[in-house]
Amino acid sequence: MNVFLVLISILIPLAMYFLRKKWDKLHFIFNLITLVSTLVFGNIVSVSIYQIIKDKTVFMTNIHAIFLNPFFLIAGAYLGIYIIYQLLNVTLKS
Repeated sequence: MNVFLVLISILIPLAMYFLRKKWDKLHFIFNLITLVSTLVFGNIVSVSIYQIIKDKTVFMTNIHAIFLNPFFLIAGAYLGIYIIYQLLNVTLKS
């Protein structure tokens, strides 16, 4: 499974890079998805931390429940792939 995750984290940004080369509008779409993912990711984190502070619960044990939220996981995964894609863009342009 670890090898699969590493391969995916390499192959998807490469595919994004080459697809963007073929169709310029994909750059805008990738950026738009990143904007939505960042909002979802940040809002889930802030709401979770606010709930912990409001309930006066133990931070370290309750914050891990955030990892059960599929929207958090999907948004975080896309942001990680997008960062690699952007690093690939910058590296290949220079």
